[in-house]
This record gives sequence, structure tokens and C-alpha cells, in this order.
Amino acid sequence: MGKNNTRFLMQFAVLAIVLSAAIMVKEATSIPVCNIDTNDLEKCRPAVTGNNPPPPGPDCCAVARAANLQCLCPYKPYLSTVGIDPSRVRPLLANCGLNSPSCF
Repeated sequence: MGKNNTRFLMQFAVLAIVLSAAIMVKEATSIPVCNIDTNDLEKCRPAVTGNNPPPPGPDCCAVARAANLQCLCPYKPYLSTVGIDPSRVRPLLANCGLNSPSCF
């Protein structure tokens, strides 16, 4: 693996750890990623976890509408580290009336 690939993977590993910590600690300072404050991810958690998730609520759809969805593509492989099932993202976006970027 090249030096650039290793650096890239390390950066994403650090981001995944930071996002996980921010989500687990309710009082954590929100970190903006792709126009989403990490604390706002909790509004969508029910719709992207579990075997039979409920449809996203209006608060979740508001977060999804504000997000830069194309910007999230490089993070897709790391979503499961913060408790998000990547296969549930496309249905969530569809339920919110949004088009998914090609990566999802």
C-alpha cells in the first residue's frame, strides 16, 4: 500500500473515531461534516439501523436536505463504524424525496 493510501486510510480512521465519540457523548461539541452537524445524525439513527427501521421523520429529512450528499461518498465505507448501515442510506433519502448520489 502506498504512502498516500496509508495517509488517506489513517485520516478516515481518525474521522471515524471522532464521529463515534461525538455521537456517543451527548454533550459532545458538534462537528460539521458535509453540512451535517454530527449531533444531528441522531435524528436519523432509527431510520438507518436495525433489521426493520422506521421511515425517517421530518427532523431527519431536514438534516438530509441540508447535507452535501456527494461530499458523503468518500465516507461511505466508514458509516458502519458510527452505527449507520450504508445500505439504509438510499431508502432514507428516497423516503425524504431526495435523489441519492451514485455512490449510495
